[in-house]
Amino acid sequence: MKNLRTIINSRIDRLDERWRELPWKKQHRYMLLLFAGYALLSIIVLVKVCYDVGKSNEGINIEHIENPVIKQNKSSAQSQDSISKILKNKMYER
Repeated sequence: MKNLRTIINSRIDRLDERWRELPWKKQHRYMLLLFAGYALLSIIVLVKVCYDVGKSNEGINIEHIENPVIKQNKSSAQSQDSISKILKNKMYER
């Protein structure tokens, strides 16, 4: 675990040194590009949320909750063959 930590720390130190070696103008340009990308992504998300909120004019549908186990048993009872039922029943018999 300590070996992994030292590898990560040395890697971060090297990246930090490379960043500090860059000229100030290049650092500034990279930061502006990153901020512009972040701002563009934020605007896209906000537009998408506004579009979705404005699009849905439906109210909330309130329906009864159906038990999924009962639904599953009805559909699986038709698809099961009699042999698997017999084997299941024998497994649980004593």
